[in-house]
Amino acid sequence: MSPITLLGAGNVERGSLYRALRIAPYLVAADGGANVAVAAGHVPDAVIGDLDSVNDAARSAIPDDRFHCVAEQETTDFEKCLQRIEAPFILGLGFAGPRADHTLAVWNALSRHGHRRCLILGREDVAFIAPRRIGLALAPGTRVSLFPMAAVTGTSRGLRWPIGGLHFAPDGRVGTSNEATGPVEMEFEVARMLVILPKAALKAAIAGLQASAW
Repeated sequence: MSPITLLGAGNVERGSLYRALRIAPYLVAADGGANVAVAAGHVPDAVIGDLDSVNDAARSAIPDDRFHCVAEQETTDFEKCLQRIEAPFILGLGFAGPRADHTLAVWNALSRHGHRRCLILGREDVAFIAPRRIGLALAPGTRVSLFPMAAVTGTSRGLRWPIGGLHFAPDGRVGTSNEATGPVEMEFEVARMLVILPKAALKAAIAGLQASAW
């Protein structure tokens, strides 16, 4: 029941990985994320995926029993991990870029497995799928961006521009660059809203997700 740091094969700053592991010390790599882990001086506790991207250096450094091969090609390695990990929360690094198609696939998988409480860390942001009700202890002026992964309506308290009465959709209204006036509470009709905050709000995001029921 330990929080998990989930490492992908994208760009990862070593400082961000260090901070993530202090919060979520159990390290799981999604396929080629094993290469990133070993290059950064870490041996993953598990590697999950079709394992077609793991290099020789990583295979030599990681014990054989830590590799968990999932051969099917219907899901991405990120989704394979979400389907198989049970944890209080997951911190995902190396998934927000550099390729746009890979990043979009991450948001797609996250929206379908949001109950896993997975937060994706990028260079500037932390993003997660909000449950139907969430509270966030944010400081006034904190950026709160909302991007719907499906048609979503909701209500809010603590946002400079309230969302009540608005109809969000991926091909319609989105909520880029809203702003907290203090602690924020939001309720949604369905759990399909991607919330994007500054990375400095990570602890508030974790606390909000842990306190929310799906």
